[in-house]
Amino acid sequence: MTAADIDTRPAQQQARTARERLMALPKPEPSAGTEAYIRERELALAFSERRQANYDVYLRSRAHKTAKLDYLPIKMDIENVSRCNFRCTMCQVSDWHKGTRAKDLPLECFKRIIDEQYGLVEIKLQGMGEPLLQRDDFIEMIKYARASNIWVRTTTNASLLHLRNNFRKLIDADPNEVQISIDGATKETFEGIRRQSDFEQVIKNCATINKYCREKNVRCTKMWVVVQKQNVHEAHELLDLAHKAGFEDLVYSIDLNFWGQQSWQKANTAVAAEGEMGPDLCEELVERGAKLGVRVSFWIIMDKFSTKSHDTLCMWPFERAYISSDERVVPCCMIANPQVSDLGSAKDFSATWHSKTFEDFRQAHIDGNIPNVCRTCYASSDNSYK
Repeated sequence: MTAADIDTRPAQQQARTARERLMALPKPEPSAGTEAYIRERELALAFSERRQANYDVYLRSRAHKTAKLDYLPIKMDIENVSRCNFRCTMCQVSDWHKGTRAKDLPLECFKRIIDEQYGLVEIKLQGMGEPLLQRDDFIEMIKYARASNIWVRTTTNASLLHLRNNFRKLIDADPNEVQISIDGATKETFEGIRRQSDFEQVIKNCATINKYCREKNVRCTKMWVVVQKQNVHEAHELLDLAHKAGFEDLVYSIDLNFWGQQSWQKANTAVAAEGEMGPDLCEELVERGAKLGVRVSFWIIMDKFSTKSHDTLCMWPFERAYISSDERVVPCCMIANPQVSDLGSAKDFSATWHSKTFEDFRQAHIDGNIPNVCRTCYASSDNSYK
């Protein structure tokens, strides 16, 4: 090393530059691409005049945030099950008795939500759990939403894809995006994080569903890695695994969620590995992924929102919500638990969306008085988690 190789800038400036490089990394795109996503949005809006009219009101209101809304949500997270066959170390499900919080969402309830919420153009159909545990009702939910031209995303741990022809059923239901969680490139690491899993079966299932997608000329799967101290050393190997299993998209989520709970803040802060996923490594992964034909991107939660302006506030209170499997309304997927934050009943979601409770929640964001459960998504300069 020569004198010219030594960075003599103040440490604060160096850190700021590294942070800027991280924030400039590729962000996740829809699996089929942005153009396909836009086409689906156009189809969704053309489906009904009411949906288009609701969307137009939403667009006019987007620039100036107000607590009292005159439109229905345009997006929704709908949790079909709040139970899982895994006990992942960084997930709140591992706290729940037998990995279950509540009963499953009945298919008829899902259909009622879709029918009543005519403003929806997009949903995520999954919450805190493995959606395929609900078997064919889950598949029917995807089909029902897609029949209304609603863009559908879901997440699976891939453990059940080989059973009952699930991999075919899932792809044939026509979801727009299927995220598959893979948190280790070796059996030891994977099963150490995703407890009660079978690494070999999961990877075999990934290869099977990706092969079927190629046969159907469908691009909808995406491998998703939650980076932490236990797996960060396998960053390159995870990219190799994605390529081997037939994925064309790989997302590294480089910080951990706290589920709006202090106990999880403490636990997941201890195993977070943001500092070890520096810009040099991330840029290497992007370049190497391009050579392998794998689109590499990064999901970064830290300092995601800010109270500095209405434009930088979290968009969730103003455009979407999370419905739990027991039909409660939760602020977002980062909380994903009505026992932590409950805005009301989803049995009459429209009434809850326009309720004083929800209006007060929005007003707190507008006023910069960010609720405690939301603070980890806001810039550290705005507030700190209490």
